[in-house]
Parts: sequence; C-alpha cells; structure tokens
Amino acid sequence: MTNNNIKTNIVLTIDKLQVCVRDEDAPDGIGSTIVHELSLHVESGETLCIVGESGSGKSVSSMAVMGLLPKDSLMATKGAITIDGEDVLQCTPARMRELRASKVAMVFQEPMTALNPVHKVGRQVEEVLRLHSRLSAAERRKQVMAMLASVHLPDIERIYESYPHELSGGQRQRIVIAMALILKPKLLIADEPTTALDVTTQKQILSLIKELQAKHGTAVIFITHDFGVVAEIADRILVMNQGREVETGTREQVLAKPSEDYTRMLVSSVPSLTPTSKPVQDGEIVLEVRDLHKSYFKPKQFLKNKRWSPLQRRSASPCAGGRL
Repeated sequence: MTNNNIKTNIVLTIDKLQVCVRDEDAPDGIGSTIVHELSLHVESGETLCIVGESGSGKSVSSMAVMGLLPKDSLMATKGAITIDGEDVLQCTPARMRELRASKVAMVFQEPMTALNPVHKVGRQVEEVLRLHSRLSAAERRKQVMAMLASVHLPDIERIYESYPHELSGGQRQRIVIAMALILKPKLLIADEPTTALDVTTQKQILSLIKELQAKHGTAVIFITHDFGVVAEIADRILVMNQGREVETGTREQVLAKPSEDYTRMLVSSVPSLTPTSKPVQDGEIVLEVRDLHKSYFKPKQFLKNKRWSPLQRRSASPCAGGRL
C-alpha cells in the first residue's frame, strides 16, 4: 500500500529543458539544439553526479539553472526549472540575483576565475552577506570568520586579509566554497571543482563538500568526467551525451550494471590503477645523461663583478662532472 502522506523534499526539478543557440538568420531566431528535453530532480541532502564527455551539455544545463546562459548566444526555449517551488525561467533578472547565493550557488572548476584578484578574499566572502542581508559590518565579519573556519582554513585572520594569489589552489577553492555556502543555499552546483587540484587536495575538497552537505542538508549537483570522484560521492548518476539524457540511476546501478552502450563505454574507459608490464627496451641508446650539475650565481654587490662560490666554480660547465 502506498503512503500518500510521505513527502519528498525535492529542491530542484528540471522538466523537459531545451536549450538552443540563438540564430538571427533563422525565421524564429532559434538555431541548433544544445540540450534536448532534459529532466531530473535532486532532493535535500542528495548528491546527483552528471557525467559525460566534453560538449555533452552538462555545464550548459547548470548555467541554465543559475540563470547565467549568455543571452547573446544561448536561450532556454522549452521546459521548466523549479528551485524550491519557483520556476527560475520565469524570474526577472532582479529576482534571479536574489535567488543566487540565497537559494542556489555554484562552485566553478578554476577558483581564480571566480575571485577578484585585486580584492582581499575576506572582503569578497563578506560581499555576499552585504548584498543579501542587513547585518552590520561586525556581524558580517563574524559570520565570515566562522565560515572560513568551517571550511578548515588555517590561520583565518591571515586568510581573511590575503589576496587570491597569496593562497594555494586548494585554499582558493575553499574560499569559493565558503562564498557559495555562507547563505546556506538549498542547492549547490559544483562544476568540476577538483579537476585543477592534486589528488590529495582533491580528496580534502570532496570530504569538505560532503561534510558541509550533511551539516546543512544541501542538495548537490556535481558535474564531472572523473569516475573516481563519482564512485566516491554520488547517490545517483545522470549520464549525458550530445545534450541528451542517456541513463540515470543509483551509483550501484550505473557503475556496476550500466544498461546503455554509451555508459558501458564510459565506465570501461576509466584507466586501471594496476600497472601493466612492458617489454624491456633493448635498442640503441639515443640519449644518456650522467652526473649532470646545474649552477646559479648572482652579483655579490650591486653593479659589481659576478663571483662564483668554490662549489659553483667546480661545476661552471653546464655538463661539469659528466658527459651528455
């Protein structure tokens, strides 16, 4: 027997979304279709991973959700995108500005593109509160400090006063996550946020997103082509190809028992972590380097002759101590 009193907490619903290229030469102004009638939903506390090759429509769909489609080149021509009961395709630009950060936020692949290089990062996080709340300056700073601590940044007083170029890639990505989550939005879209990071930092960022998601009940759409990431964080997976939904299901269904040939091709293309044996090369040696040294020197005083240290003098030749 079905219990009709059970309510699901759906944060985002996309219903038959179609995104097309603007074409002034076409009779109706509509050119080729980029996203074909895409439908999906995400619930509170759930992580939906959207996977597919480059050009499959993953990022375009997320930009449509954010209301950030470039107006001179792309437009949503059909369907609905409902966030917390409100269709964003029907919202005015002013209303969309209110919804961004407060209801939906986005973390991009390269944090330097999301941060202003000439402003301190603390001020940039605080700006979100200044635009969307009526808190005093002292209250805003207090909340920013608490958010910087919650994303596990060290020495938050120093971080607050730092410029983006003074931080590591992982620290900059944590700043962007802090900006995205400081107003506790119901939906977070993460567009390949770990691709530019090393594997250790990548794992830390993934754990951080999971931790903050559990704390705030945030629905997460994670866009990626990395099946290692998908296997670690996904609750459900949506596979896209050429703007169309190919397959959707739980992590176990899609990764272990994919039903579509395209999905099987994607899963099988993941490189194995087991090294393969290679035959020993027994050909003629083309290049051999032995005992190569490299020396650096600088003037002892301004406008004085350059002097070499004894160690540097011994290795003055670019190939001293060996042969190339």
